[in-house]
Parts: sequence; C-alpha cells; structure tokens
Amino acid sequence: MKPTLDESMPIFQQIAQIIRIDIVEGKLLEEERVPSENEISNFYNINRATVRKGLQTLVDEEIIYKKRGIGMFVMEGAKEKLLNERKKHYKTEYIWPLLEEGKRLGMSVDKVIELIKEEVKK
Repeated sequence: MKPTLDESMPIFQQIAQIIRIDIVEGKLLEEERVPSENEISNFYNINRATVRKGLQTLVDEEIIYKKRGIGMFVMEGAKEKLLNERKKHYKTEYIWPLLEEGKRLGMSVDKVIELIKEEVKK
C-alpha cells in the first residue's frame, strides 16, 4: 500500500521518513538501490526538488549514499543505526506519555503493565 503524504510535516521530511521505515522494516536492504528521484516524484506526484531534499537529508545522516551515475544506495549498517536511534526515543515518545496518561487516570504503573499484558494475550 502506498503511504500517504499529509500536512503533518514538510513533504521532504516525510519522504525521508518513509525510506527510513522501509529500511527498518527490511523493505530496503543494505547496499540495495533506493528508488530514484524520478521514481519517487512520479509515484507521489511531487516535485523532484522536494524528493532530492529528502534524499539529501538521508545522505547527510549517513543512511544512504550516492554512487555517481548509478543512484542512491542504503549504507551498510543503516538499519542498525536507525533501530538504535528509534530505541533511544522509544521511552520519551511512547512509555512516558503512556505512564503520564495512566497517572492522570489514577492508574498505578502496575495497572498499566497489567493492561498491556492483557492486550498482548489477545
């Protein structure tokens, strides 16, 4: 299914995020060619300059690299690097807000954990 672009953040950042997710999920493998600017711009019907900016973001982050005249490729170690970055932010983006909301609802940490365990069993 084609990911949709929206107004939540600049489109170039969404393009970079889609590629990051594809790498983490194993849809794009290390040393595999990333879709070209033309392919991405045609797929999403967006300006090539926007795609170029998204791809350059990933080059700057050392997630992908350019092979002159051939295209962009996923850098070796990119998946591990992305996973490590996501793990660092997991607590602040998911765990802390979950616990804070539980606290607002008068729930103990043990109750929140119990609810999570119940959901996992389903």
